[in-house]
Amino acid sequence: MSNNQNHNESLKTVPTSTDDFIKGLWRENPVFVQVLGMCPVLAVSNTAENALAMGVATAFVLLMSNILVSMLRNFIPKEVRIASYILIIATFVTITDYVIQAISVDLHKSLGAFISLIVVNCLILSRAEAFASKNTVGKSIMDALGMGIGFIIALFSLGAVREILGNGAFFGFSLFPDGFQEWVIMILPAGGFFTLAAWLLVFNLIKQKRAQS
Repeated sequence: MSNNQNHNESLKTVPTSTDDFIKGLWRENPVFVQVLGMCPVLAVSNTAENALAMGVATAFVLLMSNILVSMLRNFIPKEVRIASYILIIATFVTITDYVIQAISVDLHKSLGAFISLIVVNCLILSRAEAFASKNTVGKSIMDALGMGIGFIIALFSLGAVREILGNGAFFGFSLFPDGFQEWVIMILPAGGFFTLAAWLLVFNLIKQKRAQS
């Protein structure tokens, strides 16, 4: 094998910014593959609106904390890095909390304490520790965007199914004629587990089919 061929193959194996983005959407999706952040995924995905709002809020905190951690990675002492990451994350969660409250008091009440609990979301802390603290700002942005959008898609997928089956509606608009019997269990905590299990099954079947083709 020539040196030129070796060089070309080595280039193919080097992760690019596009890979950092795409892996969060599919190969390392935070919900359907890594099963991270299950607390908000199961608790606030009872409607499509709640799921979308929580997904966007989490993605915003993830993006901003990744950027700041990456910028400060050479200045934060190793011994206090986790405490520093939590302080950075808590700052952006506080901003997000006030913004949601300013936009919609009803939405803020629906999400409840789960907005504040974004501080301890293992997805955000894991990306700060495993990626942003070791990579450039540009790569950290692509990583946060991929993981954040992947999280939004997963959360919204659960919320849409649960609201349609549990309330017979989508974003509050009724979809079925009178007489439709709602599956009340779908908007209860048990419905979150059933829907997540169904989506995990579908996701893994698609992955297996793609691997075999």
